[in-house]
Amino acid sequence: MIEFKDVTKVYPNGTEALNGVNLTINDGEFVFIVGASGAGKSTMTKLLTREEKLTGGSITVNNFDLSKMPDRKVPYYRRQIGVVFQDFRLLDDMTVYENVAFAMQIIGESDKTIKRRVPSLLSIVGLQDKASCFPSQLSGGEQQRVALARALANNPKTIIADEPTGNIDPKLSMEIMNLLIKINGKNRTVIVVTHEKDLVDYFRKRVITIEHGVVVGDREGGMFDEKV
Repeated sequence: MIEFKDVTKVYPNGTEALNGVNLTINDGEFVFIVGASGAGKSTMTKLLTREEKLTGGSITVNNFDLSKMPDRKVPYYRRQIGVVFQDFRLLDDMTVYENVAFAMQIIGESDKTIKRRVPSLLSIVGLQDKASCFPSQLSGGEQQRVALARALANNPKTIIADEPTGNIDPKLSMEIMNLLIKINGKNRTVIVVTHEKDLVDYFRKRVITIEHGVVVGDREGGMFDEKV
């Protein structure tokens, strides 16, 4: 379970990005977080990944209290989450296989487990035939699928996708979203931060709307708020 309690975030320059955010996301939920640019969506993502520390309140993720977590425990916490970025963040000098394997190597996974698991992950995202390719040889949609396989590498309980369809065309966006829906069906919590109204309305999941650092909407069934 993910729980925000009275969460505030004020940056050193005085910008108040979040102001008293309260919300709960249960295990196995699929949730869209939407809002205009500057609404606070990216800050929420950075707090969840512990790239930023909150100013006030508390965030609990799968029994980890992020408000009290010492820096030395952050790597252990991040094994519980998988993150998919808009800009893919693949390593250009590694093959598709190596990019996914690297996420497992850095936590000390055995070679035997890596050799068994990476092909399975690539099969899930439909890239088993691209294992030896480099990112520069792939389309944008294929690169995003590699990023998704990498996010799944350590079998996380929670997947956070930050604008995962922002750099790919509408057809490929639908493919990525269908993969995320499939992953959610395996009892993983999926959080998608997006501006894509059509996708939100099509999949009709829970939608949390952020405006000026405050939650102004939380409802089931798609229905992207027109003012966003």
